[in-house]
This record gives sequence, C-alpha cells and structure tokens, in this order.
Amino acid sequence: MKSAEEFFGRTPEADAYAPGRVNLLGEHTDYNLGFVLPIATPQRTYVALSHSANGLCRLYSATLDQCVSFERGGDLPWGFASYIEGCMRMVDEYGVRVPSLDVYVDSTVPMGSGLSSSAALEVAMLRAVRKLLGLEFDDVALAKMAQQAEIRFAGVMCGLMDQMASSVADREHMLFLDIRSLERRLMPLPEGSELIVIDSGVPRKLSASKYNERRSECEQAARLLGVSSLRDAPGLAQIERLPQPLRARARHVFTENARVQEAGGGVDAVRFGELMNASHQSLKDDFEVSIPALDRLTELLRAQEDVYGARLTGAGFGGACVALCRKGVAAGVSARVLMQYNDGGQQGRILLPESASPV
Repeated sequence: MKSAEEFFGRTPEADAYAPGRVNLLGEHTDYNLGFVLPIATPQRTYVALSHSANGLCRLYSATLDQCVSFERGGDLPWGFASYIEGCMRMVDEYGVRVPSLDVYVDSTVPMGSGLSSSAALEVAMLRAVRKLLGLEFDDVALAKMAQQAEIRFAGVMCGLMDQMASSVADREHMLFLDIRSLERRLMPLPEGSELIVIDSGVPRKLSASKYNERRSECEQAARLLGVSSLRDAPGLAQIERLPQPLRARARHVFTENARVQEAGGGVDAVRFGELMNASHQSLKDDFEVSIPALDRLTELLRAQEDVYGARLTGAGFGGACVALCRKGVAAGVSARVLMQYNDGGQQGRILLPESASPV
C-alpha cells in the first residue's frame, strides 16, 4: 500500500478525515423526514488532495490499490470514482469550479457492512476540497452536498442520516437527529453500556438492492394517506387501511419513529435494548430488509446474558448487526458470538469493539 507522497510524488496540499457510522435506531426513517439515532465509528476514511500535475483527475485508492484517471466534467467515471466526481460537481454547483485534482483515498471503514463507507468518502472528500479551496460552507451544508452526490451520481436515493452522522457526529455520543428540521443533540449511550458490531459476511450494495424500491413504496403510502411524508402519518388505524405491502412499510416507519423519539427522551440500557429488538423485528417483518444471516446474528447476540438488545444496522440486505451490552463485556461477548456464528460456515468478523487500524 502506497502513501500519497509515494504514489503522486509530492506532499498533499490538503487532507481530511471522516468517520463511518453505526445506526442504533431509526432505519429507513430518514428519507421519510423522521428521526434517527446514529453514532460515529472509530473507523475513518482519509482523503488527500493536490492540484493535478497533468490536467486530468487521478484518483488512487490505497484500500483497493486501484487508480482511475478521468477528465473533470466529462462522462461520469466508474465505481468509487463516481462519488469523487459527484462531490466535485456539487461544489461546482455551489459556485466554485473545482480544478482537476490528484486524489488519494485510504479507509478503515469496511465496504458493504452497512457502516456507510460511501458517506465517509463523500464527507472526507468535501472536507478536503473545502480546505484546499478555502471555502466557507458549514458542516450541515457539506452533508447535504454529500447526500446529493450519492443520489445524483451513484444512483442511491438515500436520506440525509449517513452524511449528517459522518459530518457532525462523534464516536463518544449518539446523535439524536430530526431529519426534517435538522435539529440535533448529542447524547451519551445508556449508563453502563457499550456497543458490539459484527459484520455478517454478506456484503450489500444499495444500488443493487431493493432500497430504492422501499423508498418508492413509502412515497406511495404517503400519497394514499394524504401526507407529504410518512413522518406525518395520521396514525396506525389509518395505516392499517392501506393495501399491502404499503401498509407494512408505513407501519414500520411510524413505529420506528416512535422508538427513536422514546430513546431520544432518555431510557436505561434495558429499555434501549428492547427498542433495538423491536426495531429489528419490524425491519424483518414489515420492511423486509433483513436476511437469514442477520437474523441469526441477532439471535446469537440476544442469547448472551449481558446483551440488552440487537438489530441489523444500515439499510439491510446484508451488512452488520449492532448490539448494546453491559460495559466491559463487549470483547468477550463478541468473540463468543462470532465463534458460534462462523461455526455454521459464515465469514463474519468483529468490527467493534476491535480498534480500527490507523490510516
């Protein structure tokens, strides 16, 4: 793995980091303008920039050991380079033309695990561009630009939670966020608790999943209910009159918003775990985004004496599970669960509490 200096032959002019995130509650509520409760992870993405030496953008991913060259403003480049060009085009629209750049990327945020490696890449890139060009957009504006880059240039109709978490959250506090108003506050984890995150070993890619289909179903349900967003659904009685699968989709969003708001009001670890368990059941039954591997992981985690609750994290269709456990036991519990899980032939791995390798 080469450093930026080794690959491009000079010291970067600007650089920046951004964390991944684990969502604790509030899945598929962000694009319904509801409430979410993520926390930043110790894993981070690093981006370093310099003005191009040859007029072309050159992008090197140390993580993938891949290099892509492309012309600014031309055809959208393939793969991860589309996120980089998408971010630069959003800055163009902000009113400052981004020149051709040499871009170095390294990351410990795992891809395909539901920890939002894409948002970490977008936010780190925009932070580095902001520093390089001396721009003045704030962290919320940056998150919005990152979201639009993913929607318009990667084809994922995402909400704003991931980019806000990467832009304004930290790893010591949960971020209670109202997506509609963007009012937010940082909250500690329930007293005496800590987190476990285990990757199922089943990678997921939202652009190749039914993620956009779920969003479309939520929009259809909102129209039938006569509201602009499912955040404003009038109640379960009216939701139960909807046809399937819209009824189930709306029921998940309605109950998930209620779970986040309850947790945001302050609950103990036992109750927080119950809310996580209920969230996973709703994601499995009503939103239909879980898979057998994620269900198996949550069952194994919940069977541990010191675990309060567990659920899939991220949009589903693969990725990781998160659990809340008694403080001080996460390493032992996660090791036991992983051993049991992988005995069935899976390829799971612990993402927390293992510390991330330094970038």
